[in-house]
Amino acid sequence: MTKIQWYPGHMNKARNQLEDKMNLIDVVVEVLDARIPIASRNPMIAELVGDKPHLIVLNKADLADPVMTKLWQKALMGPKTSVMAMDGKHSTNMQALIHLIKRAGQDKVQKLQEKGAATPTIRIALVGVPNCGKSTIINRLVGHNVAITGDKPGVTKGQSWLKTQHGIQILDTPGILWPKFDDQAVGYKLAAFGAIKDTIFHADDVALFVIAQMRQYYPAYLAKFANTSKEALENISDTDLLLAMTQNNGMRDDYDRFANFMLLRLRKGKLGRITLDRPNHDN
Repeated sequence: MTKIQWYPGHMNKARNQLEDKMNLIDVVVEVLDARIPIASRNPMIAELVGDKPHLIVLNKADLADPVMTKLWQKALMGPKTSVMAMDGKHSTNMQALIHLIKRAGQDKVQKLQEKGAATPTIRIALVGVPNCGKSTIINRLVGHNVAITGDKPGVTKGQSWLKTQHGIQILDTPGILWPKFDDQAVGYKLAAFGAIKDTIFHADDVALFVIAQMRQYYPAYLAKFANTSKEALENISDTDLLLAMTQNNGMRDDYDRFANFMLLRLRKGKLGRITLDRPNHDN
């Protein structure tokens, strides 16, 4: 399989700019894809957070395995880290997010009030990998569309400060990956769920990776999508299954076209509510 890596110049610039602004930040809100909480967690963010109050949002929870999402909420919780699941696209739990941000920033608010500030503001950095739903959450918090959204990664290029009506100011940052994936499974998971530009990888390689993962964790979903039985899956290789599904969907031998179709269905949740990262598992 092809090695996957994507770290364009604007991401490196954004990382440096974020580091420069961290002294202005009261709370770091890290948005993860609930379907791949470990793969979508940028290790550089942990370095930048330091000892600041930290809120993890497991976004797109409506597309993830609900059992796994609950387990991840417990697994990611820490002394200074709160965790919540949400569906930013449909505004679920938005009030809960505002409440958690205010709770995390209450020490800063109290200090500002003691200095005479009548309307203290909590400054947050909203960070995450590309296409994790940050811009959608920002638009919900602000109350109108100020951040560009899209199904493709790399839509947001620069940083900007945005005001809300909740006493919260947001530093909007581009989706940031990291220079090298030590585990290529991370790259494949990010590619599968749309965090990496589609032109960077071969769709059939990623589709085969997804088939192997679904065979392990969600054989019933895979059998349904392939229009076969779980028993039949045991007697066919991943490659032959991909070719069979390509033909059965009227695409003859254009397996690359079918692979793209499959990945699009996966990202939209049409293959089922799937989570590929597991707590207490070597991801």
